[in-house]
Amino acid sequence: MIHISLTSVSVQYDEFVVLKEINFKAQEGEFIVIVGKSGSGKTTFLHALARLVPSRGEVLMPKNIGMVFQQNAVFPWLTASENIAFGLTQKTKYERERIVLEHLKIAGLEDKKDKYSAELSGGQVQRIALARSLAHDPDVLLMDEPYGALDEHTRGIMQEWLLDVWTTHKKTVVFVTHNIEEAIFLADRVLVLSHGTFTREFRIPFARPRHRDITYTPEFTRLRKQISKSVR
Repeated sequence: MIHISLTSVSVQYDEFVVLKEINFKAQEGEFIVIVGKSGSGKTTFLHALARLVPSRGEVLMPKNIGMVFQQNAVFPWLTASENIAFGLTQKTKYERERIVLEHLKIAGLEDKKDKYSAELSGGQVQRIALARSLAHDPDVLLMDEPYGALDEHTRGIMQEWLLDVWTTHKKTVVFVTHNIEEAIFLADRVLVLSHGTFTREFRIPFARPRHRDITYTPEFTRLRKQISKSVR
């Protein structure tokens, strides 16, 4: 059983308090999305979960985590294959090759294995970034606005692809976004972060697997309005 929680966690830089006595729990295999205005502390929250910033309070997280970011998602001087293999130094050559091939297939980019990021689209780069994180078989995936730089069409494709990957691998995911439609489409639960603390929680009622058609339903529209008001 994977345990993930923050208990009364605060993060402060000089006199500025970013997170205030925040509490959080995630169940194994759950897909949780965090929304909030710019500056609300979303990225700091992810960094606190990953123990990348000093904090007060109790952080309970597995050591084996994967992280995917919006910017600098891959190493531009490495090919797609080399990016996925990065950090697998304790594996044998045969194991590395097997893992890389498996995760190129997950990303749907077997034919791009020798390409550099400059030769790939934004969506393809983000697929490589996620494949690299999955290659280490993490217990938890932390994703910080990974699709923020993508156009709307590509973003929609990547959302559906991510749900397919999540359904197959059943990783626990904590995903940060400012896009409320994206949050509802992806999540089991949406948490609203405001002024350094969680102010609302919304349980998403749509069954899985999900299809884009749910975004046109009255229930989806109602949820989007409720969450938008909570963020504002």
